[in-house]
Amino acid sequence: MEFYSTRHISPAVSFKEAVLDSLPPDHGLYMPEYLHSYPRDFLAKLSETDFAAHSFITAKSLLGDSMPDDILAQIIEETLSFPCPLLKLENGLSVLELTHGPSLAFKDYGARFMARVMRYYKQNHSRELNVLVATSGDTGGAVALGFLGVEGIKVHILFPSGKISKGQEKQLTTLGQNIIAYEIEGSFDHCQAIVKKAFLDPLLNEKKWLTSANSINIARLIPQTFYYTEAYKQAGEDKPIIFCTPSGNFGNLTAGLFAKKCGLPVAHFIAANNLNNPVCRYLDTGKYDPMPAVSTLSNAMDVGAPSNFVRMLTLYNNELDLIRKDISGYTIDEPETEQAMKTLWQKYNYLACPHTALAYKAVMKYRVQHPEVEAHFIFLSTAHPSKFEDSVKHITGQQPAYPPQLKELMQREGTSIKSSASYEDFREKLLQVT
Repeated sequence: MEFYSTRHISPAVSFKEAVLDSLPPDHGLYMPEYLHSYPRDFLAKLSETDFAAHSFITAKSLLGDSMPDDILAQIIEETLSFPCPLLKLENGLSVLELTHGPSLAFKDYGARFMARVMRYYKQNHSRELNVLVATSGDTGGAVALGFLGVEGIKVHILFPSGKISKGQEKQLTTLGQNIIAYEIEGSFDHCQAIVKKAFLDPLLNEKKWLTSANSINIARLIPQTFYYTEAYKQAGEDKPIIFCTPSGNFGNLTAGLFAKKCGLPVAHFIAANNLNNPVCRYLDTGKYDPMPAVSTLSNAMDVGAPSNFVRMLTLYNNELDLIRKDISGYTIDEPETEQAMKTLWQKYNYLACPHTALAYKAVMKYRVQHPEVEAHFIFLSTAHPSKFEDSVKHITGQQPAYPPQLKELMQREGTSIKSSASYEDFREKLLQVT
């Protein structure tokens, strides 16, 4: 399997090159050359297949023979060391909990898989690999814990100052070892722009071997397809499945589209946006207009220029009508998010983070607009409510319990390197790190 650039200028490369280099020279994003269909009997046997086993088959559909089967199977087993339960709230409505990993967020799947793939591919290289990652909240913690202690790899995490929760910040700034946090005076979009500029800086790349752990890296998206299939398996009924995905940089939704293109019978996707909604506006108007990010309760989705939008366009050959057939977009404002958090607690005794509640609200809006649709709606829970303790407690009146992995970190003092949003300022600080 080779991977091509969405700009179709740079030559196709191997999975190893796509993972370790992150971005093609033409500044596009890497995509699998083919999305192979599942084996003919895959769905028939799915109910009898465990999470790791069916995930291996999905990975083969996306990666082909890019890695030895035994290595790939081992990486998947290690990645999926925690459950993703599908909890039924009522007939036709369930929540898929992706919050049981080390960082309590859905990005643990991508980060753990990527860390192990990079470790495998780097084993014959003596040069230190520097992973750059911009985070709007949850990516950084997942990457930090996924790569913690991996020899020969140093992780540099950029986060927007004052725009992530206390729990999220602790996961970035308290681990030490090979994890370095940079507090950027700006938004997530500033952080992401710095990372992209770093990859295009030839002098910096001469001095440091750089790669990315953001969802611009194709290795992040591969394992995020796995839990869509697991949710379909757990649903175990004849109703059509409609997934609702909280969407910021749109890697999570793109992974679901990968699974559908490989043959997972998903009837429809709902993209739930907060006020940072250029993709929802594109679905409404046909015009894509990126925007400066604004701060919201659902901070991990505060992305004004989502990178993976270009992958979505590529999957559908830039045909808006085809995209609309598979995806509906809903913008959920702050009062709606707060009300959804209250409703989930009062009606279902379910305590949700703002991102999860936002997805629930989008499902409710879709149902109102499409009362004729009979389906099993599954919305994704992307972060544990304890990571958003202040807002959850203020809005619902409930104190979320800290899981052990976060409780211990909250007692530590964090350290970070402060930088302006200037690329030159960050570059100087990065070069000073040894």
